[in-house]
Amino acid sequence: MMNQKSPSIKKFTGYHATMIIVAFFAVVVSVNLVMAQFALSTFSGTVVDNSYVASQKYNQWLEQARNQQAHGWTVSPAVRKTGKASIVVTDIDSAALQGATLSAVAEHPVGRTDPFALDFVQTEAGDYVSVQPLPEGRWKLKIIITQDDKNMRVVRDIW
Repeated sequence: MMNQKSPSIKKFTGYHATMIIVAFFAVVVSVNLVMAQFALSTFSGTVVDNSYVASQKYNQWLEQARNQQAHGWTVSPAVRKTGKASIVVTDIDSAALQGATLSAVAEHPVGRTDPFALDFVQTEAGDYVSVQPLPEGRWKLKIIITQDDKNMRVVRDIW
């Protein structure tokens, strides 16, 4: 008869259960801390600086929006052309808006860099291209379009 050793089977003890539970919660807490750090570093939580003042201006903002709609201007999504922002603006008849003045403030959507100004020049009929280059990445453009006594404010994202 051969002498065979039986394989050694380790018992599952309370120590093993405790270590599994501790490891599980260590992972959960670590992930929560990392995600909280990301959340706090990418969004300030501020939508408006002063909600009371914003509520007082609400009706004025609605009136401005109605006036802008009455112009009938259409502003295309902002696109990149050779490292610069490009926007097409048309009038109420879908014809190119000629001779308008465009300016914008470019803001990083999560505030990683300071906002900066962009000026636009008309290159083709209704096509306006920024004079200054726009750095790579996602930007929010707060655009002001002025022609004669009419003006329009729009916000466009550009990637």
